[in-house]
Amino acid sequence: MDMTPSASAAERIGVLRAEIARHDHAYYVLDRPGIPDAEYDKLFRELQALEAAHPELVAPDSPTQRVGGQPLPQFASVRHAVPMLSIRTEADSGEAGARNFDARVRKELELAQTDPAVEYAAELKFDGLAINLRYEQGVLVQAATRGDGASGEEVTQNVRTIRCIPLRLDGAAAALPAVLEVRGEVYMSRPDFERYNARQRALGRATLVNPRNGAAGSIRQLDPKIAAQRPLSFFAYGLGETQGWQLPASHAGVLDALAAFGLPVCEHRAVVQGVDGLLAFHARIRELRGSLPFDIDGVVYKVNSLELQARLGFLTREPRWAVAHKYPAEEALTTVEAIEIQVGRTGALTPVARLKPVFVGGVTVTNATLHNEDEIRRKDVRVGDTVIVRRAGDVIPEIVASLPEHRPIMVAEFAMPEACPVCGSAIEKSEDEVVARCTGGLYCAAQRKRSLLHFASRLALDIEGLGDRLVEQLVDSALVGTPADLYRLELDQLVRLERMAEKSAVNLLDAIERSKATTLARFIYALGIRNVGEATARALARHFGSLEALLEAGEESLTEVPDVGPIVAASIVHFFSEPHNLGVIEQLRVAGLHWPHEQPTAQHLSAIAGKVFVLTGTLPDMTREQAKALIEAHGGKVSGSVSKKTDYLVAGADAGSKLDKARALGVAILDESQLMELLSS
Repeated sequence: MDMTPSASAAERIGVLRAEIARHDHAYYVLDRPGIPDAEYDKLFRELQALEAAHPELVAPDSPTQRVGGQPLPQFASVRHAVPMLSIRTEADSGEAGARNFDARVRKELELAQTDPAVEYAAELKFDGLAINLRYEQGVLVQAATRGDGASGEEVTQNVRTIRCIPLRLDGAAAALPAVLEVRGEVYMSRPDFERYNARQRALGRATLVNPRNGAAGSIRQLDPKIAAQRPLSFFAYGLGETQGWQLPASHAGVLDALAAFGLPVCEHRAVVQGVDGLLAFHARIRELRGSLPFDIDGVVYKVNSLELQARLGFLTREPRWAVAHKYPAEEALTTVEAIEIQVGRTGALTPVARLKPVFVGGVTVTNATLHNEDEIRRKDVRVGDTVIVRRAGDVIPEIVASLPEHRPIMVAEFAMPEACPVCGSAIEKSEDEVVARCTGGLYCAAQRKRSLLHFASRLALDIEGLGDRLVEQLVDSALVGTPADLYRLELDQLVRLERMAEKSAVNLLDAIERSKATTLARFIYALGIRNVGEATARALARHFGSLEALLEAGEESLTEVPDVGPIVAASIVHFFSEPHNLGVIEQLRVAGLHWPHEQPTAQHLSAIAGKVFVLTGTLPDMTREQAKALIEAHGGKVSGSVSKKTDYLVAGADAGSKLDKARALGVAILDESQLMELLSS
């Protein structure tokens, strides 16, 4: 046996590639990371070093090849072995859409009314870019866009940068198809889209228009290194050419097989019977649509049997056995009646368009954010303009574009005010920011009010009853200036406020008292440190373990925390360097705010790190939000629904269908005391 250094390196490289690929699949496809980021980075750096020392061993399916190669002068053309045909879109977005499709299928199959219902595979219609992935002997060798259906553009280098797409399929080499072409959709999730744009705005760079354009533009980016910086995802939904593989008997079986090969397949799919099954799926996804982390514009129905698909065949360039059933449009035209300025808790001035009411995405929209002055200039939005308004799920409505051809004569461009519209303080805009800010700080009533609302919000200290109107009164009457003042409020002060009965005042004081028992992560988040969101606050709490350690941390040690870069680290250091902020923190501690002691992650790795929990029913001694915070503080994840990915169900009183489903799937079930015991292990 050859035991030369090269042979030894090749063996180690093979082990590292397999292990990194396994962790990539767990993280990007299953959403269940198996090791800390630091351990993953260690494996990756070792692989990079070995490949640098032995360049002859570098292979196209190595995880190191995801970072992008040299810029391309242009995309090469790829002719599809099997055409990438579009499917018919059902014009009627109501029930008739499903009924029409089922009727056509039954007619083509010459089925009588007394014949059994047709079995369909129902799935989502993703709003992204269609891609064909070609695997040969299990290795990704080519990726191409749909193009005109007959041929598309080769985008292999860019697709390699998408972490959830395996460079090598799972399974023994002998069991893998000689050729497997996988059809699917590259998309950008809404959270990834928002995070990317927020980062771009902070850096003063161009933002993406919407998730779909972001996905398409990233894949058709000539420089793969730029594409690698874009947060893209992928779902497989069908096949192109195959060789050396026994096809399953059904479309649902194909999707299951693709998932077994390690390809990401959306979990929101079902096999249904007849038109009633199609309608039920359409209705269920319509209810889920707003909570999905990615955009869809409808659902897709396919005859499940591949044999029946072959019998039905094609009509010109469309399969008879599939149809897209869309939902009502989520874009609409309306008019900008005014542009007003809102002042946030960090002093950021946000222009908001007041719109002529328009029904879009299931609700009546009257306001839309314009983000900042640069965004207004880029979209050229003016008072009186006719604009396209877009709403997706629970995302704040936005103006997609203005239509200058409908603009009234002599409409002036919008100009940001030179002084804060609330307190009159000067407005500043630094060179490295696109956001203008009020310099008034807590002198500005708007910033005080927003800071208090943030402090009392559900994900922070969760002070029930402390809403907008009450905060307005507390600040305007000078009863509260900082969060610490909330813990000095007395009953006789509250009952004198407008619309504050004694019972409401007592309830508020009780809620304020309950908020004293919290977690370190919630307390950090409640402080309202600029650029520190809920996830970053949890990461800081886990990393440092105590407020004292966080207060002493410098920028260098802060950047060791996951997701904390130089900008966030500078914001944290600046916040804790302000005597006023330190004074408020000390007053809050004196008022009795407290939290359980945590061990820093550098010293302790929880037994539940990476485990997925679902909470149901009423727990005896804590709210679900408190239980969620504790689980996440120990490195666990909390999901809203039970699935095969669920590790534990925490059940309280009046647990319902989630408990039944957990039992059916064999998920471990805990009560509150068992959860606390697990957390302390």
